[in-house]
Amino acid sequence: MQHTKTGREMPADLLWGTRVVPLPLFAYHAENCFQNWSSVDRILLLGATGYVGGRLVPRLLREGHPVRCMARDPRKLVGRQWSGVEIVRGDVLDPPSLTRAMAGCGVVYYLVHSMGGGEGSFVERDRLAAHNCVAAAAAAGVRRIIYLGGLGERSDSPSPHLRSRNEVGEILGAGSVPVTEFRAAMIIGSGSASFDMMHALVNRLPVMIAPRWVSTRSQPISIHDVLRYLVEALGVPASAGKVIDIGGADILTYKEMMHRLAGILGLTRRILVVPVLTPRLSSLWINLVTPISASLARALVEGLRSEMVCQSDLARRLFPFTPRGFNHSVVRALDRIRSSAVETTWSSASLASRPEADVTLSDAQLLSDVQVLEVAAPSDILYRVVSSIGGTNGWYYADSLWQLRGFMDKMIGGVGLRRGRRHPVELLPGDALDFWRAESVEPGRSLVLRAEMKVPGRAWLEFSVAPLSQTRSRLSQTARFYPRGLAGLAYWYGVYPAHAPIFSGMARAIARRAEALADGQALPRQR
Repeated sequence: MQHTKTGREMPADLLWGTRVVPLPLFAYHAENCFQNWSSVDRILLLGATGYVGGRLVPRLLREGHPVRCMARDPRKLVGRQWSGVEIVRGDVLDPPSLTRAMAGCGVVYYLVHSMGGGEGSFVERDRLAAHNCVAAAAAAGVRRIIYLGGLGERSDSPSPHLRSRNEVGEILGAGSVPVTEFRAAMIIGSGSASFDMMHALVNRLPVMIAPRWVSTRSQPISIHDVLRYLVEALGVPASAGKVIDIGGADILTYKEMMHRLAGILGLTRRILVVPVLTPRLSSLWINLVTPISASLARALVEGLRSEMVCQSDLARRLFPFTPRGFNHSVVRALDRIRSSAVETTWSSASLASRPEADVTLSDAQLLSDVQVLEVAAPSDILYRVVSSIGGTNGWYYADSLWQLRGFMDKMIGGVGLRRGRRHPVELLPGDALDFWRAESVEPGRSLVLRAEMKVPGRAWLEFSVAPLSQTRSRLSQTARFYPRGLAGLAYWYGVYPAHAPIFSGMARAIARRAEALADGQALPRQR
């Protein structure tokens, strides 16, 4: 049977860097890092900051495989408990860095994809990245590429994202290096974009007006089973050069999935199917009632319009295990969410950056608000309060105004506050935090959040904690803003009369909470 290929459920970032530069905080030195990479079959993972890639790395390590991860910004991988992993700076759009990253590697996992931008931009980037990978793998002597695409026939897919994922599979498969291409439908797991969207819709809406795509059949698969296929493929030589459809035990329509999910949650839901909801209208509605942005929602909705059912039993013949059913996968995902044990999320897989995002800014270009307080609490307790900000913990001061700002952001197509946070206390670089993203995290010392709400410029919120004695510490809180043109200046000075008391109140509230924790008192109420 001849397979055409579509892409599905690939939340990972498209990397943009320019050089392979090892970081000193990892166990090797820049001057000899390339000489020390041995000819042992090492694995290179492209897309380690993504939803699937971030979960694959520890599983490969547990199996004893030497792993190297390439990332545009290696800081996003700092703090991961990945002992022995090599981290290199590189970019799939920069062939020299990609070739150097592949040196000494026998296997490459290709898990990069851009879900943002206009169709022309992401299609061309994905196409170029795939061609670069093919050329670099051949030049480096790579013996195998493992790729995760999506179920569905390319000719029938109305989704440009799915067509692009198929094209990437075809480009990789046309090269000289054998490719194992797994094709999956909706991935069920804590932190999966598709699952989070469905969970939010079912949990929040007693009655849903749904488009016709809810009657489309699909074969959802647990993230646990996806990872098992990806890892076990290394020990199944017969999977090389094959396109392998993978799916769970159940074939269901999306309407049936939502009813099953409602039953597991103990809810009763009515779903009314109407023919007039276009993907654009559906994505705008999803943006308002779920954590999913309008652009990502549209990509997901367009993909859900295609039937995604396994057309081959090759997976069953090559891999001797039976994937889980839908209910089992959902219960496992919900348990991980309730126990705050979510490894990775779709929101942590940042979208491809715009080139201008790397422009270096001087202090003279930035507008700022600085708050410095001495706090009667040890620095470790103060930092714990800082790192717990946002999500269900709130912003400690003027929470209603933060919620209003999040609603306004949602109304104009932004991310709003509903993304929450992956973990109630722990933060890692790259983690989404409401409408911010953790750009830099130094546990116990500092936290830098970059704004992802819609503003005419670029904004950061920085926290620094320094010990003064065993019982006292200093909190420095700085809001920085780089205005884009006159609109940016008007925004900063127009809202500053409201921002100034909020920033001041938030710093004081952080100090009060830290002091209350240090004294063993009840936490003060938010104002």
